[in-house]
Amino acid sequence: MTPTSRGPQPASAATGALVGLALGDALGFPTEFDDVPSILAKCGPWRTMELPTPAFITDDTQMTLALARGLRTAQEGGTLGPLRMERPVREEFVDWYRSPDNNRAPGRTCLQACDLLKTESRAWQDASQIHSKGCGANMRVVPVGLVPGLDDEQRAGAAQLQAALTHGHPTALAASDLTAHAVRLLARGAEPAGLVGRLRSYVYENRTRYHERWLGDLWSRADDRSPQEFIARGWDECAAVLDRLRAALRSPSPETDPCLATGEGWIAEEALATGLLCFLLFPDEPLTALRRAACTSGDSDSLACLTGAFAGAHLGAGAWPASWADRVEHAGELREFGALWDDAG
Repeated sequence: MTPTSRGPQPASAATGALVGLALGDALGFPTEFDDVPSILAKCGPWRTMELPTPAFITDDTQMTLALARGLRTAQEGGTLGPLRMERPVREEFVDWYRSPDNNRAPGRTCLQACDLLKTESRAWQDASQIHSKGCGANMRVVPVGLVPGLDDEQRAGAAQLQAALTHGHPTALAASDLTAHAVRLLARGAEPAGLVGRLRSYVYENRTRYHERWLGDLWSRADDRSPQEFIARGWDECAAVLDRLRAALRSPSPETDPCLATGEGWIAEEALATGLLCFLLFPDEPLTALRRAACTSGDSDSLACLTGAFAGAHLGAGAWPASWADRVEHAGELREFGALWDDAG
């Protein structure tokens, strides 16, 4: 790491990331499924969009909290590993599936997989939707990037395993790993200007690395000839979308819908890239970044929740005004996890 690639670690990065994720989710909830002209007609100029009252979150934050609870339980039992992690996270996902509050337009893949996961005797690999790479895989992965005390193998394996419980496509696994890595880099003080280059390097370093200890024989459910061929497909799609992101940042156009450059975000790699684009257009203006992500033609809540996580990891809890942060649904639990991980980090 070069001396200029990392600045001071932001204060309360975990709290900032989790609260930012929920704020983006709540801001984008009313605009999901709308095109930009419709959003502007409903909300006015995008740069002045206000947090709704009440500030309800969607399944994005619900599943983020489910993963956070599962990780906390797993780590209470000792060193994080695949066996110790899979059971509590699986149970939390099934609890989410059964919850009466699961009425926030949840994704079909998550519903289908969790319906299968509730049968305890079924191997999780047989519940995973092997051909799905929806953004549900990485909209919830942020806690993996924030949990302290993990080495690189644990963090990558955990990011991919939590994705694979529902979304088994290799691009879902790679994009989730890459999202957690981006959050981790920002929380440790990485400079936004060099972030895309570091993510591209991570892609190439991991292109043929299949985490068998964490994923088992998941790869064999697809049509690939080897686990290396399977996972490389995912990393190659991530590399392609990072190229689109890099091109967009060469000639930034803040007033243009970011989805036109890097995709609408319904699929995992595009959610990562467009969430990053919104953040990198305004790295020191977190509310502007959230508003840009919420005023898009794509999966606005998921795009804005990822944007908020990146901005909060970069700037810390102080990025978010109390008039917003105090009102978002589940603010107390989000701050509880943030404090747990900030204090331990």
